[in-house]
Amino acid sequence: MTGPPEAPSGRQELRKTLKPQWVWSVALGSAIGWGAFVLPQDLLGQAGPLGASLGLVIGGALMCVIAVSYGLLIRHFPVSGGEYAYAYTFFGRTHAFVAGWALVLGYVSIIALNASALALLFRRLLPPVVEWVPLWEVAGWQVYLGEVVVASAALLLFALLNARGGTLSGRVQYAFCLVMLAAVACILIATWLHPETPLSNLEPGFPEGVSPLAAVLMIVAIAPWAYVGFDNVPQAAEEFDFSPTKAFGLIVLAIVSAAGIYVAMVVATAVAQPWPQMVADGPAWGTADGLETLFGPVGLVLLAVAVVMGVSTGLNGFYVSASRLLFAMGRAKVLPSFFAKVNGAGAPGNAVWFAAALCLIAPLFGREALLWVVDMTSVGVTIAYTYTCLAAYRLWRWSGSDQGDPDTRSTGRKVLSGLGVLTGLLFLGLLLLPGSPAQLSTPSWVALGVWVAMGIIFYVWRLPASREVDDDEMRHLVLGEHAGEKVRGDQ
Repeated sequence: MTGPPEAPSGRQELRKTLKPQWVWSVALGSAIGWGAFVLPQDLLGQAGPLGASLGLVIGGALMCVIAVSYGLLIRHFPVSGGEYAYAYTFFGRTHAFVAGWALVLGYVSIIALNASALALLFRRLLPPVVEWVPLWEVAGWQVYLGEVVVASAALLLFALLNARGGTLSGRVQYAFCLVMLAAVACILIATWLHPETPLSNLEPGFPEGVSPLAAVLMIVAIAPWAYVGFDNVPQAAEEFDFSPTKAFGLIVLAIVSAAGIYVAMVVATAVAQPWPQMVADGPAWGTADGLETLFGPVGLVLLAVAVVMGVSTGLNGFYVSASRLLFAMGRAKVLPSFFAKVNGAGAPGNAVWFAAALCLIAPLFGREALLWVVDMTSVGVTIAYTYTCLAAYRLWRWSGSDQGDPDTRSTGRKVLSGLGVLTGLLFLGLLLLPGSPAQLSTPSWVALGVWVAMGIIFYVWRLPASREVDDDEMRHLVLGEHAGEKVRGDQ
C-alpha cells in the first residue's frame, strides 16, 4: 500500500475515506466520554436535576450557535487543522499558534481523562483487576499500578487503531456510538418505569442555598468542556468523502444527541434515589450505586456497557482530532516536520504516537489530579471556538454587500457568528473572572500556566524555521488548493 500523494512543495495530504455517519459518530462519541456517566452526581450537587438539565440544554444551544461558524468555515476550507487553519487565514501566524496550542491542550487532556475513567470503571466493578501494587497518593487518591496498566493499555490500543488509518477507526466509532445510544435509552426507560422510583425523587429542582440562576450558570460554564468533540469535525475535513456542505448538519445532530445523553443520565441518576441524600452521602459513583440498588448486577452491566462505549469513542475521536491538528501544525512548520509524516495506512502516525506518549504520563498522577485539568480544558477549547467565530464573522458579508462570493452574503448568519464570539467571551468570563461561580481553581490555574509556558517555549524555538517560510508557501501548506480563496471579509 502506497502513501498519499505529496505536492511538489512537500505538502503531505490525507486520503478522503470518511463517510458522513462516521464523522457524526466522531463528533458525538468525542462529546460523550466519561463525564456523562461518572459526573451526574457532581452536576446534581452543583445545580440539582432541573438546574443541571437546563444548563446542559442551554449550553448545547449555545454550542449550536457556534456550530454555524464551523459549518461555514469547513465548507470553504476543508483541510486538516480546523481552528488553526481558520485563525491563520484571518489573523496570521501568531494567532494561529495560540488557537492551535490551546486546542492541543484540550484534546490531549480529554484523551487522558477518558483513559482514567476506564480505570475508574474497573475500580468500581472489578476492584481486583486494578487495585494491586499501591504506588503513591496524589491529592488523596491512591494510585495503583493496576489502574496505570489498564489506562495505559487503553491508550496504546486506540493509538494503534488510529495509526492504522481513518477507515478502521471510523467504522469502530460508528458501531460503538450505536451501542452507547441503545444502552443509555435502556437505562433511562428502566429507571423511569421502575415501581420504586417515584417522580418525587426529582425534587427539589435546585440545591438548597443555591440560586437557580447561579446553578444554571455553573453548568452552562462547563459546556465548552461537556460538548468538546463537535469541533473534531473540521479536524477531519480533509478526509471527507462527501461534500463539506453536510458538515453543519452533522455537527448540530451530534450536539443534540449529546445533550440528550447528558440530560438522560442526570435524570436517571436523580430518579433512581432521592438525589439530595445521595449527594450528601458522597458516594464514589452515585449513578452506579443507584442502578445497582434498582436492578442488581444487570444495572451495573448496562452502565458498564455505556461507559466503555463512551470512553472508547472519546479516546478514538480525540486521537483523530489531536493527531490531525498536530499534523497540520507540523505541515505548516510551526511544529517539527516529524508531526507531518503520513504512514503507509494514510494516517499521521507520528502525531498519533506523540499524543499517546503525552497521555501515558497522566495515569501516574491519579484521578483527582486529572480532574484539575477539566476547567483548564474548557479555557483551551473556548479560545479556539472564539477564534473560529471571529473568522466566520469576517468571512460572512452583510446581505446588502455587492462584493465577493454571493454564498457568503447573509446578515442573519453574520449576526449568529457575532453571537458566537460573544458566547465564547461569556464562557471565558465565567471561567476566568474573579467572583464567577465557575472560576478556575488554584490547581487549574497552575496547570494552565504550565501549558502556556510550554507553548511559549515551543513558539520561540520554532520561530526561526517559521520565518523561513514566505506567505505564499505558508498559505499553500496550511490551506492547500484552497489557499487562493478570497477571505478578507468586508474589506
